[in-house]
Amino acid sequence: MYRHEINASSSANMAQGESNLPPPEPNLDKTFQLDGYLRTYEHEIRRRYQCFYELLKKIEENEGSVEKFTRGYQVFGIHRQRDNSINAVEWAPGAAGMYLRGDFNNWQFEEKFAFKKGDFGRWHLTIPANDDGSCPIKHQTKLKLGVRLHNGEIVDRICPWAKMVARPATVPIFEQIYWDPPDHETYKFRNVHPRPQKGLKIYECHVGIASWEGKVATYKQFTQNVIPRIVDLGYNAIQLMAIMEHAYYASFGYQVTSFFAASSRYGSPEELKELVDTAHDHGIVVLLDIVHSHASKNTVDGLNQFDGTNSCYFHDGPRGFHDLWDSRLFNYTEWEVLRFLLSNLRWWIEEYRFDGFRFDGVTSMLYHSHGMGHGFSGHYDEYFGLNTDTESLVYLMLSNHFLHSLYPEFMITVAEEVSGMPLLCRPLEEGGAGFDYRLAMAIPDVWIKVLKHTSDEDWNLDNIIHTLTNRRYAEKCIAYAESHDQALVGDKTIAFWLMDKEMYTHMSVYSGPNIIIDRGIALHKMIRLITIGLGGEAYLNFIGNEFGHPEWLDFPRIGNNESFHYCRRQFNLADDKVLKYQYLNNFDRAMIHLETKYKWLSHPQNYVSLKHQDDKVIVFERADTLVFIFNFHPHKSYTDYKVGVQVSGTYETVLDSDAEEFCGHKRLDHNVKYHTFPEPWCNRANHIFVYIPSRTAIVLAKVA
Repeated sequence: MYRHEINASSSANMAQGESNLPPPEPNLDKTFQLDGYLRTYEHEIRRRYQCFYELLKKIEENEGSVEKFTRGYQVFGIHRQRDNSINAVEWAPGAAGMYLRGDFNNWQFEEKFAFKKGDFGRWHLTIPANDDGSCPIKHQTKLKLGVRLHNGEIVDRICPWAKMVARPATVPIFEQIYWDPPDHETYKFRNVHPRPQKGLKIYECHVGIASWEGKVATYKQFTQNVIPRIVDLGYNAIQLMAIMEHAYYASFGYQVTSFFAASSRYGSPEELKELVDTAHDHGIVVLLDIVHSHASKNTVDGLNQFDGTNSCYFHDGPRGFHDLWDSRLFNYTEWEVLRFLLSNLRWWIEEYRFDGFRFDGVTSMLYHSHGMGHGFSGHYDEYFGLNTDTESLVYLMLSNHFLHSLYPEFMITVAEEVSGMPLLCRPLEEGGAGFDYRLAMAIPDVWIKVLKHTSDEDWNLDNIIHTLTNRRYAEKCIAYAESHDQALVGDKTIAFWLMDKEMYTHMSVYSGPNIIIDRGIALHKMIRLITIGLGGEAYLNFIGNEFGHPEWLDFPRIGNNESFHYCRRQFNLADDKVLKYQYLNNFDRAMIHLETKYKWLSHPQNYVSLKHQDDKVIVFERADTLVFIFNFHPHKSYTDYKVGVQVSGTYETVLDSDAEEFCGHKRLDHNVKYHTFPEPWCNRANHIFVYIPSRTAIVLAKVA
């Protein structure tokens, strides 16, 4: 393509060249109203904001606007011009020379394809059109850059801005594929960005595992087979992992080698566009798992030592290496690194129509220690001291500013952050970092600890409720019982912790009763419901976990003889009417659709009226008209159990985990109406009497 069209929405929000500076000082009045303890750290909050403001101001002054600055992909890389000539620009300040070679010139290092050195570490190459007016580099031509080092050696590199890379079957190294399809082969988007809905219900996905077969699934297969499932279940958002190209499949997409290339393992860029557009056709938001916290150490097909030095895109010395992840760390103070990363965000929106990002590894970015060996206690000195990496934080602030300024109608940003950094999800103008959501990462940890170390009778309800409700006021959280982290080999999913090997022998409807399976199915449902009911302002589920997928994820590797056996999602199990997985799938569907109807995620948390340790009963209200009742006791059921409710009226059952369609024992009569009595109970103005079977969760809704 010789140019890139901008979506109407973006051009309407920030005209090219128009300054978009925020106020020079943050307004901290609301900040201190929400959290008075932050007053002690006012100077540091203002200092961080000033660093952000000054950097943004420099970009506006030197580049015309942040809108122009984030269009780096239109200039850098290899581009066909209107006259079918080729223009290439690369940033390699440490290089002594540079060449372009490939199929088009029989892979020769030729002087006519040598770049000329320009200012600020840039290298330029122009290749005129062929005599017949055609482009000298054809669509899908294989290319490489040859970077001349100062010792005279020429090393192969891939363009950091490459739109497509692929790995030959016989060579374990990616090579660039020049992607410039003719117009009739270019996917044409039909749908606009969906407007984000309150109460996000996110289906976290990995395209490659989205098949029951032992293979790498494709974008096409995901579009045709998985999106209909997501629609049926009622999720309104998809979070796609492992899309940015990565050399090592088992890294789950977190060792990125080519930041602008959609992974060719799953198909072509046009097929990814179709996937996103199909989701949009159903009103589903699509988020990209973006990895800007670090990069692969690969050199031949990665960013590492692109110009022959240890710096370029990264810090030199120890600061440029992440010891635990064995990867390189970006230098967020470098002008061209900022252009590269911010343009990368812009690229995924403009080219593929993603609606937002889940920023990976934010904790690692925020602290010089990368959070390693640091058990955060919650004391504010831990967040506003010298351990905080101001440069990384400013980059995140800058990203959120530009994304929400340019795409205010649909943009969603999520931080994968475990330390609890205050103000991370507050507006920039209030001294915050500007994220919309953070992941409630403590919740899955508490469930695993409970299942792994505690017998049912000894569950500490106070600790569970504290973890589910312990979040910063007015900073939105995404609750989840388990994500991909808990599904990987070396850990266990909740279903596996609960049922383990019994899942292989007693999940048939004909296999007869089994106390392990019965307990596992009951608690699997209850854990999910209390998490979505109490744990945050949004909810996330990892692909397949909704129906209790029986196995962990283990990607093909030398240690398992490159096997795909555990690298798949067996949707066929949920579809098989003789297996009990269908019941967990049914419950997840009912739970998600119930939230869509009553919208409790977008309603402030109401009140936990009861957490009875001996009875193992939890009661809370949300959305004013809903009462959630949980009996976690392994064998005690309670008749005429007194439950406090604030709003008087008549209630009825709208969800019952013990119902037959959810593999329950159908002990509740759904025709029963619950009428409130006007005497206070558990600090609520009224009460009702209910029957609560053991290991059962009930949701009651006010109907009159």
